[in-house]
Amino acid sequence: MQKKHKISIAAAGLALVLSLPSFASDHQALPNFDPSKDTAKPAETLSYVNINPAIQFGSAWGDFGTTEHGTFGKFPANFETPFHTHSGAYHGVVIKGAMTNPFEGENNPPVMNPGSYWFVPANSVHATACVSAEPCQFYFHAAGNFDFVEHK
Repeated sequence: MQKKHKISIAAAGLALVLSLPSFASDHQALPNFDPSKDTAKPAETLSYVNINPAIQFGSAWGDFGTTEHGTFGKFPANFETPFHTHSGAYHGVVIKGAMTNPFEGENNPPVMNPGSYWFVPANSVHATACVSAEPCQFYFHAAGNFDFVEHK
């Protein structure tokens, strides 16, 4: 009986490992990314697009409009988005300037300087702001496309 138990645990473990997608296979179909190639993108090679008059996005990998992605963002100095949600979660890191990411009902969000990290769960009501006199730059990545639904 004990041998069967060990085999079933080993078989279950193997089944779990085989069911997990590999990093390369997850990313093969992404635009702007080839998992078989080493990649380096100097800052001066990034192309930015305005997603509205104030916010710019530059793609590191993937396509923020249609797929999972890693994206650089730029906000002007002293700029705040309205409260909003995204259908998917994302992770962010401040690169330049000082930012806040107040969640609904939060009166005193922490100021995040370069090197700071934040996470927003899917459908969490929040705003994102550049609270410095200098423009802000940040990096964020998400497992799905970027969307923005203003919260009223």
